[in-house]
Amino acid sequence: MNLSWREELSEIEKILERTLPPAKKYPAVLHEAMRYSTLGGGKRLRALLIRGACRAVGGNVEKTGGFLAALEMIHAYSLIHDDLPCMDDDDLRRGKPANHKVYGEAVAVLAGDGLLTDAFFELAQLPQKYGVEEKTALRLVFEIAKNAGSRGMVGGQAVDIISEGREIDQATLDYIHRHKTGALIKAALRGGAILGGASNDELEAITDYAENFGLAFQITDDILDEVGDSASLGKETGADKRRAKQTFPKLYGLEKSREIVDSCIKKCRSALEGLSGDIQLLQDLAAFIGGRDH
Repeated sequence: MNLSWREELSEIEKILERTLPPAKKYPAVLHEAMRYSTLGGGKRLRALLIRGACRAVGGNVEKTGGFLAALEMIHAYSLIHDDLPCMDDDDLRRGKPANHKVYGEAVAVLAGDGLLTDAFFELAQLPQKYGVEEKTALRLVFEIAKNAGSRGMVGGQAVDIISEGREIDQATLDYIHRHKTGALIKAALRGGAILGGASNDELEAITDYAENFGLAFQITDDILDEVGDSASLGKETGADKRRAKQTFPKLYGLEKSREIVDSCIKKCRSALEGLSGDIQLLQDLAAFIGGRDH
């Protein structure tokens, strides 16, 4: 990723480190498992999007710490559960053994449960720890709950699971991508903008960026599952084909899928044009997705 993001990423890691329960806090095996997946690498894309959206509307990123920690914890929980044998049955995540391969399935389930619940514990403390207004904190709880639950990420995962081995139409595939992956990305961007004090017009522009960014990200993921390599991606490739999942490359072919990604990235850039804050990070992140190889 862009070297100019090094300071951003360093600050994000510090926030996560101090937010998660200490590894040796009883019951240690649970907290070790929670930390293993949350602190075990990753692009921190959603955390960067939060900070980028806050800056893009002229906000103070110091207020985003608790929210970005909560969202990264929810993302980590979703990956733990996603890798379980009853779901996608993956052994590798972020270049390391999946959580259940290290701690066992039972502890992995509990680690995911702990991360999800502790995320809302952190959101409840935003006014005390980060000076966020109570009505804003409640609004952020709404954004995350709506986009992480059955109306968002979990709903998308459910449709993805029941669609395995079936021929599905474009509308269903679009639903999966916009919910399983796109919903939490949208929560990140909208939450960052809300913390930055976005106007209705600014929030609409950020939401437009989010919709296109999320779709571009997932289509690129589909492409990389076909043409990428496990070493670069940090996870097994060819999984979609093995599970007989419908994907954009399968539906449209690689060339058309890349064209759709390019179109989404252009729409991301257009969405930022009316914003008066610092849009550089969001521009860079859109460019990263457009040229992503891991």
